[in-house]
Parts: sequence; structure tokens; C-alpha cells
Amino acid sequence: MFSFKQYSQEILATIILLIALVFLRMIVAKLIRSFAKSSHLFEHRTNLVIKYIHVFMNILVIISLIVIWGVDTKDIFITISSIATVIGVAMFAQWSILSNITSGMILFFSFPFRIGDTIKIYDKDFPIEAEIEDISAFHVTLRTKEGEKTIFPNNLLLQKGISIMPSKFEDREFFD
Repeated sequence: MFSFKQYSQEILATIILLIALVFLRMIVAKLIRSFAKSSHLFEHRTNLVIKYIHVFMNILVIISLIVIWGVDTKDIFITISSIATVIGVAMFAQWSILSNITSGMILFFSFPFRIGDTIKIYDKDFPIEAEIEDISAFHVTLRTKEGEKTIFPNNLLLQKGISIMPSKFEDREFFD
């Protein structure tokens, strides 16, 4: 039969861990939002990064709860290896999704270009010059001068050479 006295330490540790998770999630979200605000980043990109970090934190809490409740180490390794095998097989088929999400995170924190910038992508087979309309977790939406809408995967943006073209209305100083 379940006894609170018998599991009081585990229950207390679980409560403390869950409270810590709630506070850490709030603190991390505030830090990321302040970083995004000071860097003039868009809300959509900020929310994606916060969501990814929260998922990572939740995974860490689940692992911590497993340790707190004393699940046998052998059972943990069997479960994790089984899950990793299934995920590995699934991700091998979908590696580009993971690659695009990782590239989206890199683009968020390095922000080499922004929505509204005109960029030139140096691709041997498909060179393109277009304005950035949207940057999402998986791809960037571009609009060419001819009005053609192009969806470009984030991982290719990190692999190709890119020039950011000056804006037509950018203030410039002229010297005699």
C-alpha cells in the first residue's frame, strides 16, 4: 500500500523540481524575450526558440524525476536505448527536419539578416536574389523582383554564400 511517509523525500523532491521548472521556464522566457527585444527580433522567431528550450527543459525534468523515484538504472538504459533506436530510425528518414530546426535556431541567435532584407544567394544551380518575407523554424520565404514566391530551407541558407543587398532607401553619406 502507498504510504506518504515511505515516499516523503521523493514527493518533496518532485514538488521542488516542478516548482523550479515553472520558475526556470518563466525566467528563461523573460531572458529570451529581452534579448529579442534588444536585438529587434520578431515575436514569431522568439516564440519558436522559447518553445524549443521549454521542450529541452521538460526532457531534463522527466529524466530527473526518473532518478528521484529510483527507477533501476538498468531499466532506464533499456528504455532510453529503445526510445533512441525508434527516434534514430525515424530521424534518419527525417534528418532534414532536424537540420532545418537547428539551422533556424542558429539563424535566430546570429540574425545575419531580417525580414525585409534583400539577399542574394550564391548557388551554382539556382542563384536567386529576393526579399525575405518570413523566417520560420524550417524555412525562409523569399519574394523575387518578378513576384515569384520561393521557399528556401534554413539548412541551405547556412551552406550557401549569401550577400545582403543594400536597401534602396538606405541613408548614405556622400563625400566630395
